[in-house]
Order: sequence, then structure tokens, then C-alpha cells
Amino acid sequence: MADKRVCPVCGSTEFFYDRTRGELVCRVCGYVLEENIVDDGPEWRAFDPDQRARRARTGAPMTLMIHDKGLSTDIDWRDRDIHGNQITGMYRNKLRRLRMWQRRMRINDAAERNLAFALSELDRMAAQMRLPRRVKEAAAALYRKAVMKKLIRGRSIEGMVSAALYAACRMEGIPRTLDEIARVSKVTKKEIGRSYRFMARGLGLNLRPTSPIDYVDRFGDALAVSSKTKKRAKEILQEAIRRGITSGKGPTGLAAAALYVASLLEGEKKTQREVAEVAHVTEVTVRNRYKELVEKLNIKVPL
Repeated sequence: MADKRVCPVCGSTEFFYDRTRGELVCRVCGYVLEENIVDDGPEWRAFDPDQRARRARTGAPMTLMIHDKGLSTDIDWRDRDIHGNQITGMYRNKLRRLRMWQRRMRINDAAERNLAFALSELDRMAAQMRLPRRVKEAAAALYRKAVMKKLIRGRSIEGMVSAALYAACRMEGIPRTLDEIARVSKVTKKEIGRSYRFMARGLGLNLRPTSPIDYVDRFGDALAVSSKTKKRAKEILQEAIRRGITSGKGPTGLAAAALYVASLLEGEKKTQREVAEVAHVTEVTVRNRYKELVEKLNIKVPL
């Protein structure tokens, strides 16, 4: 906030915030630019992370990954008190009964029960695919919108969850193929594709086609090639896109072929089988895409 302002008296851009008075003051002439600033921070101070954790009075941030957005309370599964001592006897049985009723009370009706199941399934699939938190939150938001628009009714929960995850991956710039989603899902690739098209129409999603360049870094890391080879593969694909060679062809096969060509050019030779296994395509696909790139881009590949 301070670095974008200019002092009207001396023209300085250096200010400091006086916490005791709630004022923003010019360092050069002492002119008060703003006063009565509300401090929205805590009233206590902490000098190390442990002390901050002990003094904080708030819980975890709100998340879309929990059916009640994490706003309800939860009873810890460990039978220990606040000091870490084991709870035994009558109090232990009482705590277990409270925990059971707490779980039941968090879900009021069938709609919440279905949402809780869907989000737990989403979390499981995302964990297996090692997707970041932002993708899970985006997928949860899409699924909640589908529930609000009553798109889930009469359809498989697993299929719609898989479709939301597929769409979220594309939205966040880290696309995954339908085959990869199907491997961790409980429904088929065909069902996921059908559910995705239905969700996209219902929610008005207008996602751009997946670019083969988006797959280069992930496939390159799996092949253990250098950043130079990955950069060369991206340059090959950019030129192929510019010339319209990629139209109508699968992005994973193109990315695999470009990495294969780049590995040959950079002296990090990989076999077509290795590249095909990483991209989950056939060797025939890699070979065909490789021939097209080499011939149409006039690339001289060393033998």
C-alpha cells in the first residue's frame, strides 16, 4: 500500500506504519497520510512458531473439500486430554459415544451424505494422482455448482466427481488424460467423458483444447531428461502448432514424439518404448507422430 503513494508535502515515497497510533507517516517530513487505521491482526505477539501455534485461537481455514466447509467442530480420534495424557475408564467410553454422535450430527440429510461421499472420493482420487490442493479445491467447487444446478440427479456420483477432477486439471493448467483419471476412478473412461460433456454444457464451461506443450514437463521429468531437452521439445511443438501440424491429433502422442525427437537432437537418446510408456500411448503412435514432425518441420535427426 505504502510504495504506491506519494507524500503531498515533500513528494517522498517512503512511509512507516505507527502501530501504537494507527497512523501511516512520511519518513522524510513526518506528514500523516492516514490515521485511525484499524489493526486486524491479533492483540498478542509471538516470537517463534511454537508460541504462535499455542496462542492462536482459530482453527483450520475454510475448505470446499469438506461437505460442511470445515466450519463444524471435530473430536480427535486419539483418546488424550489437552495435556497429552491418556484418557481411560468411564471418560474414554463417554468420549467415544460423543465422537459417534458428532459424526452423525455433521450430516443432516441424504444430500449432505452424498456430498460428503463425493468429496471423500474426490480427495482419494486426487491423492492417488498426486494433484496439488488448488486442483482439489477447483474440482470441489465445480462439483458443488453441479449439485446446486441439479446436474447430479440420475447420474453416477463417481462419474461426475471424475468429470469435475478432469475439468479442474485442465482449468489449472496441469491436464490429465481421461485414461489417467479412469485408472484411479471406479467408472470407465467412456462414462467419465460422457459426464464431462454433460457437466461442461450444464455449467457453461468453455475450456480451451489441451496443448501438447502442457505435457512436456511431466513426461520429461518421468524420462529424467534435462531442461535443455524439454525446452527443445517445446520449441518443436510451438513450431508444429504454428504450422497447423498438430490439428486433430492427440496431445499426449505429440508431446511424446517431440520429446523423443528432442532427446535425439540433444544426445539424451530415449527409446520409443520408454517414451510411449511414460505418455501411456502405443509405440506406433510415437513413431507416426515422430515421422510427421521430422518430415514436415525438416528436422535432421542424427542416426
